[in-house]
Amino acid sequence: MPQTIAVTDAITTINQAETCFNLSRATDLQFFPEWFEHLPELTEQEQQTLDRIQKTYLYQRSDGALAEGAINLLLTSPLLYMAGLCDPPFKIRSEASVKIEIEAGETTLQGRIDTLVLQNQLWIVVVESKRTTFPCPDAIPQALAYMMANPNLALPSFGLVTNGDQFIFIKSAKSPTPQYDLSDDFSLFARRRNQLWDVLQILKRLQAAIR
Repeated sequence: MPQTIAVTDAITTINQAETCFNLSRATDLQFFPEWFEHLPELTEQEQQTLDRIQKTYLYQRSDGALAEGAINLLLTSPLLYMAGLCDPPFKIRSEASVKIEIEAGETTLQGRIDTLVLQNQLWIVVVESKRTTFPCPDAIPQALAYMMANPNLALPSFGLVTNGDQFIFIKSAKSPTPQYDLSDDFSLFARRRNQLWDVLQILKRLQAAIR
């Protein structure tokens, strides 16, 4: 009998995501060069803005855990705006509903993507935000599930998971075989360099590559 299950209940580990969608992690570093190759330079004004965003976030964070809404307000929204992903031809969809059929249509996974950036019907970036008490890597399985719901089979999908303290980028592709890979982990608590610079550079790189 067909059944519907919430993504958050069905896919809670990377192993479950890999098994459910026949995914494997790419072994070739060139599968996901977008997070470390040909990154655009940031202007001094962009760097100063990101330094202010980091300072504000850490100030708010110093009183304790932050909810998902606060993280979106303080970090996700400014980053997408600065990367040009809120401007034409891109569209933003919040709490986008998705359904994914598995097991020959016998089971449907249902959920909502926190933030979806798309161009026409082409999914560009899936953003999955969690509260600061939620470990960032634990958001990866859910993001992978949503990325596999992308109706476009020919082009890769990109994801970004964050709990505010950390950011990790994801790339997935369905063809010729389902694969994915992850970027390094970028932390707002790094001392030598504001790693929001890296996050914005990668977002701008993705924006330029798909525009």
